[in-house]
Amino acid sequence: MKLRRVLLGLLLLVVVAGGVFAWQVGPRNIIGMLRYDQRREGKLQVGDLAPDVVLAKLDGGEEHLSDSVGGVPLVLVFGSFT
Repeated sequence: MKLRRVLLGLLLLVVVAGGVFAWQVGPRNIIGMLRYDQRREGKLQVGDLAPDVVLAKLDGGEEHLSDSVGGVPLVLVFGSFT
């Protein structure tokens, strides 16, 4: 009987901790973390050429980034400028 109360208390503690975590992170972020966050170690080394990127066009086709840049260096900057 005492073991049952201890297990029930631990279960309640886990549920409360999960609820606090979900409230802090937000439910949409949890789903995103579980579904899309599939990082893995890359194989690129310093000095390697960047892999070619396929861009989706608005008309439904595809275009390779290397075709539109034409062999010149390209710098992509990701950031917020607000």
